[in-house]
Amino acid sequence: MSNDGVNQSRRNFLLGATSVVGGAGVVGAAVPFVSSWQPSAKAKAAGAPVKVNISKLEVGARLVVEWRGKPVYIVRRTKESLAAIAQIDTSILRDADSVAASQPAYVNGTARTLAGREEYLILVGLCTHLGCAPMYRPDVGAIDLGGESWLGGFFCPCHGSKFDLSGRVFAGVPAPTNLEVPPHTYESDDIVIIGIDSENA
Repeated sequence: MSNDGVNQSRRNFLLGATSVVGGAGVVGAAVPFVSSWQPSAKAKAAGAPVKVNISKLEVGARLVVEWRGKPVYIVRRTKESLAAIAQIDTSILRDADSVAASQPAYVNGTARTLAGREEYLILVGLCTHLGCAPMYRPDVGAIDLGGESWLGGFFCPCHGSKFDLSGRVFAGVPAPTNLEVPPHTYESDDIVIIGIDSENA
């Protein structure tokens, strides 16, 4: 091969190598730049609002997101479970009307949601006893949770506290109050913002 051919091969190799390194540099610079758009860990811990897309949440399913370092449960309830909540024997609940519950003033009724958004339940997923994470147990009639009296809800395996599908605590369990409902509002049918009060949105 002539010297010209060797030199051309070297030029092509160096050009290719430089392009690869340059491309890697662009990607390396872009990642921190795009990441800078997201709330920092410090902002999240301080309570920065969290936007959640709920468009793909199936009926009967639960989604878990983090807000202020806490798990937030978003449950899309079935029509049957909403009907069961309205008809539950309130004598088995400690605070059926959520009088002592930690929840925004605009959240009310047995569904414990914004008016018109009863299908979606939004709760802080921490047991009000010692802060364990209750399990989502929508299985109606679960033998280990009371059989026919169990209409679905949340169960804390740490000390046995039970909550219905509105997060209302059962009587006679260690948890003293209903699960907390965090401030939230809907930006659209598909986007809910955790950490912003509906009244202030």
